[in-house]
Amino acid sequence: MTALTSPYLWYSARATGIVSLVLLTVTIVLGTLVATRVGGNAVGRFELNEVHRSISMISIAFIAFHVVVTVIDSFVPIGVLSVVVPFTSRYQRLPVAIGTIALDLMLAVWISSVFKERIKHSSWRFIHWLSWLCFVSAAVHGFLSGTDAHRMWSELVTVGCITLVAASVVWRISMRPERAAGRTAHSPLSSGRASRPDAASSRVGTKDSNANRSSSRRPLTPEPAPPRAAQRERRP
Repeated sequence: MTALTSPYLWYSARATGIVSLVLLTVTIVLGTLVATRVGGNAVGRFELNEVHRSISMISIAFIAFHVVVTVIDSFVPIGVLSVVVPFTSRYQRLPVAIGTIALDLMLAVWISSVFKERIKHSSWRFIHWLSWLCFVSAAVHGFLSGTDAHRMWSELVTVGCITLVAASVVWRISMRPERAAGRTAHSPLSSGRASRPDAASSRVGTKDSNANRSSSRRPLTPEPAPPRAAQRERRP
C-alpha cells in the first residue's frame, strides 16, 4: 500500500477535530434549549429545532472529514477498523479508542433521529441522552491525543466548551418542563402534511358546533293559525 502523508492532511485533521468539538457543543446546547422550550412566543420552537438539526448535520460532516483525513494520513497508523471498533489502533490505543466511542455514540444518536418516527419516543429519548456521553468522550479524546491540546488557545476552547455543556446540563435538570407523552419537536416540513387532515376535521367539527349553537339560539316560531274556512266549520 502506497504511503500517503502530507503536512496539509495533518493540519486538516487537527483543525477539523477542534471545529467538531465546538460544533458538537453548539448542537448539545441548542438541543437543551429545544427540550426546555426556551424563548416562548418570541422564539419559535420549531425554528430553533431546525437550527439544532442543521448544525448537528454540519457537525457530522466535520467529524467524517476528520476521521477520513486521519485514516488516509500514513503519518499515524490508524486503520479503518479503528474508526468503529475501540482498542484496535496501534497508535495511542486508549485516546483513539475514546474517540471511537464518541463516534459510535454520535452515530447511534443520529440514526435514532433519522428513524424517529418509527421507534418509540421513550427509546428515542434514551438514545438521545447518549449525546452527553458522546461530548465527554470527544473532549477527553481531544485532550489526550490532540497535538494542540496543551496550548493556551486550545485549552481555552476546550474549557469554554465544557463550561457551556455543564451549564446546559444544570439548566436541563433545574428547568425541566413537564412533557406530554409523545410530544416532541417535529419538523414542520415533515409533519405538516400529516397534520392537515386533523386540521380539516377540527374545522368541520367547529363548523358543526357553531351550527348547533346558532340553531339553539333561534327563537321559537309560533304555530301558524288555522284557515278561516276550518274555523267556520268548527262553529256549532
